[in-house]
Formats: sequence, C-alpha cells, structure tokens
Amino acid sequence: MIKKWFEIVSDHRISLRERMFRIVTGVCMIAITFTLPMGRSIWNILIMVASLVLMAVIVKASIRRKRVQTGATVIAVLLLSLFPITFFSAGGFYSGVPEWFVLCFIYVCITLQGRRRTVFFGLCTVETMLCYGTAFYFPEIAAPSSSHNALFDSAFSMIMVGLLTSILLMFLNKMYEEENALSQRQKKEIEELNRAENHFFSSMSHEIRTPINTIIGLNEIILREDISEEVAENARNIQGASKMLLSLINDILDISKIKSGKMEIVNVSYETGALFSEIVNMIWIKAKEKGLEFKLQVDSSIPSMLCGDEVRIKQILINLLNNAVKYTSEGSVTLSVRCERQTVNRVRVWYSVEDTGQGVKKENIPYIFNAFRRVDEERNRYIEGTGLGLSIVQQLVNLMGGEISVNSVYTKGSKFIVMLDQDIVDERELGTFTLASRARAHEGEPYRQSFEAPEAHILVVDDNDMNLMVVTKLLADTKIQIDTASSGAECLRLTQSHHYDCILMDHMMPEMDGIQCLHALRMQPAGLCQDAPVVALTANAGSDNQLLYRKEGFSGYLAKPVSGALLEAAVLSILPKGLVQRNEEARQAEIEKDILIFEQAQRRSILVTTDSVCDLPASLRRNFNISVCPYYVCTEEGRFLDGQEMYPDELLMHIAGGRKGSSQPPEVEDYERFFAEKLTEAQNIIHITMAKHVSEGYQNALEAAKSFENVTVIDSGHLSSSMGLAVLCAAYMAEHHAAKAEIVEAVKRMEHFISSAFIINSTHMMCQSGRISKKIQILCDALLLHPVLELKKSRMVVGRMELGSFSQASKRYIRQTLQDTRNIDRRILFITYSGMEEKQLQHIQSLVQQYCPFERVYLQKASSAIASNCGPGSFGLLFLRRDDAAVPFFETPDWNGAA
Repeated sequence: MIKKWFEIVSDHRISLRERMFRIVTGVCMIAITFTLPMGRSIWNILIMVASLVLMAVIVKASIRRKRVQTGATVIAVLLLSLFPITFFSAGGFYSGVPEWFVLCFIYVCITLQGRRRTVFFGLCTVETMLCYGTAFYFPEIAAPSSSHNALFDSAFSMIMVGLLTSILLMFLNKMYEEENALSQRQKKEIEELNRAENHFFSSMSHEIRTPINTIIGLNEIILREDISEEVAENARNIQGASKMLLSLINDILDISKIKSGKMEIVNVSYETGALFSEIVNMIWIKAKEKGLEFKLQVDSSIPSMLCGDEVRIKQILINLLNNAVKYTSEGSVTLSVRCERQTVNRVRVWYSVEDTGQGVKKENIPYIFNAFRRVDEERNRYIEGTGLGLSIVQQLVNLMGGEISVNSVYTKGSKFIVMLDQDIVDERELGTFTLASRARAHEGEPYRQSFEAPEAHILVVDDNDMNLMVVTKLLADTKIQIDTASSGAECLRLTQSHHYDCILMDHMMPEMDGIQCLHALRMQPAGLCQDAPVVALTANAGSDNQLLYRKEGFSGYLAKPVSGALLEAAVLSILPKGLVQRNEEARQAEIEKDILIFEQAQRRSILVTTDSVCDLPASLRRNFNISVCPYYVCTEEGRFLDGQEMYPDELLMHIAGGRKGSSQPPEVEDYERFFAEKLTEAQNIIHITMAKHVSEGYQNALEAAKSFENVTVIDSGHLSSSMGLAVLCAAYMAEHHAAKAEIVEAVKRMEHFISSAFIINSTHMMCQSGRISKKIQILCDALLLHPVLELKKSRMVVGRMELGSFSQASKRYIRQTLQDTRNIDRRILFITYSGMEEKQLQHIQSLVQQYCPFERVYLQKASSAIASNCGPGSFGLLFLRRDDAAVPFFETPDWNGAA
C-alpha cells in the first residue's frame, strides 16, 4: 500500500495539485496519530481513529470525483475541530500541542486556493488566539497532568513537527524539481519541433520555388516570341496560375514566421508615390479583368517620403485589395489614404479599402481574422484562397504597432481601415495623385530589353541546370557574356582565371553553399573576383534572409522565381555604368519586394571602425574613411548620442548647473545594426574599442560580432585620442591593402608603445561617475591634489599625484611626461582637453614645444563620454613611444588640421 502511494505521488500523469493534496493530507494524518493520544484518555484515542478513517474516506472520494479542492476544504474544517480538543485535553500551551498548530497553517496554504485559503488562514489565526486566550484566563481548563509530561510532550512535538515539516518540504521540493525538469524537456522538444517546422517550411519554399522559377521563366520566354493568340492566352494562364501558387507559398511562410516570432519589421525610408504606384499597377488590371471600377483617393498633404516597413505596408494593402477584388462581383473597389500630423516628425496614416462585394455577416465579423478560417464557407467555396490573408494582415499591423478595423454590411460590401504611425523623412507634400496619372497597362506590349552590355561578363552559379538555363535565356537579349557554374568549387576555379563584373549565386547548394563560396571567393589567393559584387539568387524568401545575406557580405538579394524585368533590373544596378547601354524606349522594370540591392558601388576590402570616444579630428576621420559608433550620454532629460545629439560643451554646462550626466556604451543591438550597415561598404570590418576594463563597449561589440563572420573586435588598451592613434594606424594599413592579420597584430603591438595619461583638474566628476569615493574626492580638494590617470593593461590607474595649483601641477605633468625625449616618436601629438579656453591651450602647447617639439600637434576636444568622467580643465598628452617596427602611417603629406 505504501509502495503504491509512492508510485502515485511520483506519477507525472496525475496533476500536481492532486499529488500535493495526497502528500500534505498524509503528513497531517501522521500528525493526528501523534497529537490526539497526548490527551491520555480513551476518548482521544477513539476520536483519533475515527478522524483517520474519515480523512481516508474524504481523500478517496474527492479524488475519485475530481473534487480535490472540496476534499481539502472538508479536511481543513476537521483539523480546525480536532486541534482545540487536543490542546485543552493535553495541557494547553504547557503541552506540545501548540507546535502542531503550525501544520494546520501549512495544510491550508498548500492545499487551498483563492478566497478559501485566505478565509481558512484567518480561521486558523483566530482559533489559535482563542485557545491561547482561554488557557491564559482559565488555566484550570487546560492544566497539564504533570510538569514531566508537559516537558516530554513539548520536546517530542518539537522534534516530530520539525521532522514532518522537513519531510513535507523535501517531498514538495522533489516534486517541483521533477516538474521543472519535465517542463525543460518539453520546452526543448517544442524548440526542436519549431526548428524542424521552420526547416521544413524553408526547405519547402526552396524546393517548390525552384520548379516554379523554371515554369515562370520559360513561360516568359514563350510570351516574348511571335506566337499565336491561342498559345499566348495559354501562356498567360500558366503565368497567372504560377503566381497564384507562389502567393499561397508566401502566405504559408509568413504565417509560420509570425507564429515562431521570427517575423521582423524593418523600417526604411520610402517614397509614398512609388509605393502607391506599385500597388495600383498590381491591382487595377485585376479589377479591370473582373469588370470592376478601381478608385483611388490619396490625401495630397501626405509627405512625399516616410519611414516605415515599406514591404509589409505593401503586403497589407495588396492582401486587402486582392480580397476586395476576389469577393466583389460587380461595382467598385476603392483605396483611400489620408494622414494627420501627430508631432513635428511623425504622421498618422489611415489606409482604407472599400468594396461593393458580398460583405460579411454580423456574427462572422469576430472570426474574420482567424487563420485558416473562411467565413460563409458555403457561399465562398468556389473562391480561391487559403484563408490566411486577413490573419497575416492583422498580425503585421500589430507588429507595426498599428490598428485594423472592419465595417461590413452583408450583401452590401466591406470596408477595412488600417492605421499606422510613420516617421516623416521629407516634409514636401505628395500633391495630386490620381489613378489616371499612375496606372499603366502592359497587356500586349512587346518585350524590349532595358539595356545592352556586350562587354560585360557575368557568372551564374546554381546546382540546378534548369535554373542556369532560365537565367541565361532571360538575359540573352541584353548581350551580356554569361558563364555558368554548377557548384561552389567550379565557381572558384573559374574566378581564378576570369574576371567577372557580377556574380549571381544560389544559396542552397550541396557540399559548398553560396555563403561558404562567397567567403572563399573573398579570401581566394590570386583570385580575380575578390571585390566583384555578388547577388544572392535564391529560393529562400523573407526579410530575415535579406538580413542574413546583408550580414554575410552579399551585394544584393533576388528571390526566385524571378521575372526577366526583375533580373535585368538587378543586374543593371550592379554592373559598372561604363559597360551599360540603356534602352530609353524600354519600359522601366518595377522592382518589387523580391529584389533588394544592398549597394551599388564596389566595397572596400577592409573598413576600420571605432567608437565616438576615440577623439579624432573630423578631418582625419574623413581622410582615412573611419566610421564611428556613437556612445550614449545619459541625463535626466533622456539619453543622447555622443557627438550627434549632445556635444561636450553642452554636457559640461548641464553638469555645472548641478544636474547629473554620465556616459554609456552602445548596446549589443546598436553594434549589430552598426556592423550590418558598414558591411554594405566593406567585405571585412576591424572595430577598435576603448580599454575593456574601462568600459563595457568592448564586451558589447565582441558579443555583436558573433553574429558576423567578417567582423573583428580589438581592445586598444587605451581611451580617447591614444585609442585614436591605434585607429589611425589600422586605417592607414587598410588603405595600403595590408592583410587583416597584419593590421590586428600591429594594433595589438601598438598598445605597449602608446603614452596615455590625463591630468585631472577637479575630481568631482570622477566621484560622480563612481570612479573614486566621496572621501577621496574631499581629500583631493583639501590637499590640492590632481591625479594623473594612466592606462596599464587595459585598466585605468592613478599613476601619480601632482600637488598645488592646477597651473603648477600641469607644468610638472608636461615636464615629467616628455622628459625622455629620446624615446618619443615626434611625428604626432594629441593634446586632448575638456572645457578649456584657447589661452590655456596655447600656454600648454608652448610648454610642450619647449620640452619636446612635435611635427604635428592636434588640439582635440574630448568627446562627451570622456568629458563626463574627467571634468572641465582636464587634459592629456597622447603620443607614441619609439618602436623600430612601427608602421609609418604618419608619412602621408595630405593631412589637415595640424596646429
């Protein structure tokens, strides 16, 4: 029986509450067995036996009827009745019974829920107080039989209550651990299922899109030929059916991504006129084919350029308009757009899609956005679709923080209204936008290539021979010289001996996929296409893949199936302009969401980037093409970008007014966005940060770099302009085509030869930023001490203290810093300062030239992040010590800004 009980409380198929009920009730039954005999009378024994039997019956009945809460309540009432009997019969608070009251509280807290728990906890409290009060005022009622018995009962009860409580807690702890382990296993299984599901959808997309690409591509070749009207009609029907199948696949993929939380909203600047033009060109012909009138009403005051997810907005409106055309047999479909100014840089836009179709019954409106559900199924059974369109629309609107509503009258029509907030990029109004000015019919127009490039040479890489044939035929009229490769290895062999102006690369290939091939191409020894633009021509669709291809270094992204117009547009945007002869008479290709060109210029091999705390003059950053990721400056008014939204002097004035200000490094997400953007300019990035023990910037950048294979993060070991010296070295080497490994080694070597020391005028800001304690700050003020901060092994330390006025201390600091003139590299010196006047700077510069004349001296104002820690009046002399192996990166004659 005991074995069976243990099996039951360990069985995860039984609910946790039922098992806890069994355990806690069992412990209380043991407690009754020990407490009632303390009364030392036959009546107590009889009550104990009857109570145990009754509790066993209650447990069995409540579990059988699945009324555990009711059973626990009845037992709680029983316990509240039994404990007072034992309390007074055993000797009151001089006995061991009071300790057992604890179990009653535990039972109530574990087994009962909601109001019952609160009520019974209060009853337990009241009963305990009544028992104690009665025993205190009427001691004769609860007098112990003897002090010996009372002492024994109290000791025994204390031990037993402690033992039973410990056993109970161990049981419960074990149960929770088992449940937690089970939930973790289930979570892992669910994650694996999600991964398998995502892999399935991705594979399905790739496998289905590949044959569709062949069908649509070859069908387009047929339509270009001089064929009979009957054949042309059949070809157009094939084209329409293929696009319908492609639309269904996109819907399934989108709903899968939204469900798994992988759908991302990517905000970009876009032209509102171009957006509406593309939508009109896609919808009005469909409406015309059904004999419907298509109306367009656009608010003329809408800004000409907004910032938002253009692709998803287009998807929302096209889904709504497609639905309107699909469910309307006669009458009209209307797209209305109006806007309302919210703030200086923000506008609220309402998109309204109205039709005169069959409408939706009132009782079906709450279910209209449910996935896979089609309302009024009997009436709509002949209408094509999956029932996913409106569900996707609603979830996309929610992801963008907007609202969607529907008004519909059955048999009269429906009206969907979408509200989205967008940022303003260009305040100029769009002006008059009409259907007549934008709609273009292309039916019956003969094909004409958009350009010719007979001198251009491109390579198409795909493991599918049919895809290679389709691309070759679609580009045949452009007269481009086309080579093909059926694998990554063959691609690398061809690029060893041929230079290509553009490479179209499939992603999913056996043995070596497109990404691996791209990386091998960029690092290929003696390769002729290390800098050639590579466009991912792939069946893996979606915005997350766009981000992937951008990160990995592709120049663009083109999703299969691809039309001739889109393919020509992609190649045209990549090819060098000198090789292209544009056909002005040809119709311009409509570049839709399936094409995304990340760049149009050739990318650098290596780009050196750093943080805004490097304190380099803007002229040097421009000359060496150094990009900076801004730190944050935090104040009571908010968080601002260092050097962009808040400048050092503004911050010092802010702090001087008695308010707080501090610096904060970019977060991991900031670095990820920064690296992704800069990878559109270069194949590789070397990012140099401040000393890792001084700021969290290094760790954040290092974490962000894990998302990219071609981003290297280096700890300079210094800060401010001394860190800038390492950045200049790296940038100079990159411009002179040094290898990445050589640059990394040189920067790490330079750490030991850079002199980095600041003298602090006042330690108030050091105290405020938490770098020294308040006691040290008071001591420095009292004794006129000025600390000299140095960087050693990436840590900021106090190298020495200068005593006296700051003018005298500064002179001693300059003399001691520059005393070993034989070991100083005199090519360049940065005097980096915070909150100093020009007269003071000139005096410092004259002292420097007395002790050690430099070829170039830069007076550089410290960034806000540095100034907030050093405070006004502080400055540093930052230069290089002599190193026989140093790179001669200061020998360029075209520098500007030297003093």
